[in-house]
Amino acid sequence: MDTNPSQDLRQFLNGSKFSCVMADPPWRFTNRTGKVAPEHKRLARYPTMTLDDICALPVAEHLEDRAHCYMWVPNALLPDGLKVLSAWGFEYKSNIIWHKIRKDGGSDGRGVGFYFRNVTEILLFGTRGKNVRTEAAGRRQVNMIQTRKREHSRKPDEQYELIESCSWGPYLELFSRGVRDGWTTWGNQADADYKPDWKTYSYHSGVAAE
Repeated sequence: MDTNPSQDLRQFLNGSKFSCVMADPPWRFTNRTGKVAPEHKRLARYPTMTLDDICALPVAEHLEDRAHCYMWVPNALLPDGLKVLSAWGFEYKSNIIWHKIRKDGGSDGRGVGFYFRNVTEILLFGTRGKNVRTEAAGRRQVNMIQTRKREHSRKPDEQYELIESCSWGPYLELFSRGVRDGWTTWGNQADADYKPDWKTYSYHSGVAAE
């Protein structure tokens, strides 16, 4: 991404509009002194953005009248996640919890946390406009994903099938780590910026998650 993420995103999207946004913002953890929290020093190798800069991204300019948003937020930064959701033009409705498990199915206790050892992350869900209930598959979908954790900060691939079955496109992923068919993706890692070279119709979706 450019040093001005908002300008970079606006230029990349070039007026395109989307009905579903999924984002994994590069949150900045700080302690009461304003310094990066010690337990999150390892995050320093990943570029982070301030809350104001994340809120300022021109997401609302690129939304259809009816839209869904899925946003990853760490437990400690839940209030920040709700602020970003609102700043992007969405109203918070619900959430999906990712429970990180070991091979044997128990909780993966390697997570960090100042008060508790976190084995979950939150995927906030918000809506924009009217008549924005999830697709039929969403009304059968439980609000939990249970998978094993992989490399640092990478989210479970199961999120895509869940989102595609519950929400209509076109789909936009922000802060992506890779590409996916049928999605426009924007991120700061190699080959993460991607636009499909065909028209992504609103009814393109995956098989319903049963």
